Amino acid sequence: MIKTQPFTQNDYEISQREVLYQGIFRLTRYHLRHRLFEGGWSDTMQREVLERYSAAAVLPYDPVLDRVILIEQFRPGSIADPESPWLIEIPAGILEKNEQPIEVAHREAIEEAGCDLRDLRLISEYFPSPGGSNEYIHIYCGKVDSKGIGGVHGLKHEQEDIRVLNLPTDEALQLLQSGKIKTSPAIIALLWLQLHRVELQKN
Repeated sequence: MIKTQPFTQNDYEISQREVLYQGIFRLTRYHLRHRLFEGGWSDTMQREVLERYSAAAVLPYDPVLDRVILIEQFRPGSIADPESPWLIEIPAGILEKNEQPIEVAHREAIEEAGCDLRDLRLISEYFPSPGGSNEYIHIYCGKVDSKGIGGVHGLKHEQEDIRVLNLPTDEALQLLQSGKIKTSPAIIALLWLQLHRVELQKN
């Protein structure tokens, strides 16, 4: 009989954990097995996991002027993109020790886009690539006064060079629909905004 109840932390076993590389991120090889849907256990398998801290991202939205704040920066992970390794994103950052996701959202909005947020709403929490990474992302939408927001931001000691895009919401959604936005937090946030835009403007 196929199992229909959710699996839990008791339904897998790790027999060995090897750290293969330790830098900003950590690459770990797990030797593990897990219970099967049709009963019994899997064979012991080896899986490499890129271990990194959780992150928070935020879409700044101005409900009065109906504008969004996006950012653009160089990303080494996208150098294989045939168009450009500069990606359009939303402000985001890694949670430091004892930090809450909402604190990171506020901090990164200031550092990367120069804007103060209010009335943050949680959009989603998810694993962006669980087949090979343990990264977990919290996405928010925060209201902002977009007047005067723009320019280039980022922390010099982190070698950040971030251009702010202050756009009408319709223009941002057109970028999304035309495939110009290729990062999952920005895609999820803009799709959420498309559904909740009128509600945000009323409140």
